[in-house]
Amino acid sequence: MAVAGDGAGSRWPGAPHRAYAAAVRLGDAAAPERAWCLVVQHHARGARLARHRLAAELGGVVPSHLLSDVAIVVAELVGNAVRHAEPLPGGVLRVAWRLRPSSEGEVVEVRVTDGGAAGQPRIRTVDTDAGDGRGLTIVAALADRWGVDRDGLGQSVWAELSSATSSATSATSAVAAMGATTLDGAAPAPEAARFG
Repeated sequence: MAVAGDGAGSRWPGAPHRAYAAAVRLGDAAAPERAWCLVVQHHARGARLARHRLAAELGGVVPSHLLSDVAIVVAELVGNAVRHAEPLPGGVLRVAWRLRPSSEGEVVEVRVTDGGAAGQPRIRTVDTDAGDGRGLTIVAALADRWGVDRDGLGQSVWAELSSATSSATSATSAVAAMGATTLDGAAPAPEAARFG
């Protein structure tokens, strides 16, 4: 994702961060479009850092159910990049998200860029008792759309989520898509899938 910006320096110690603002036209009123980029280590801790930074930046800006869904998607995409792909030079991943208003509500695009993998990211079919393999199934259940872009640097897996289609029960839908249930056999409540 190429975003022109003001060149503002890092706002958080230990991780480069840039926030940009632009104006997009919606009817007669200008609404802010905002984008963030975070560089995290190619390690499982990167998913947690990305999820918490996203929550800090978007909390109070987007509806809580959309924020929960976006945080889950970011964690899955970073986790997949750590598990299945090579890092970018320097042993890092780039995590970016962009908030843009639309006539139907907020749209959040998330993008995780890594050094690439031998195979194309794809949804896998797994047994219900399998311990992994559901990451992109969760992404597909929560996102309006998702895809993969490749360039000379590596690959970016992206997803777009919107407040118009996200609902308070979408996290439950994602868990149900995985085939998981609670001890009483019911699909978990959305709170059970929230980030922390």
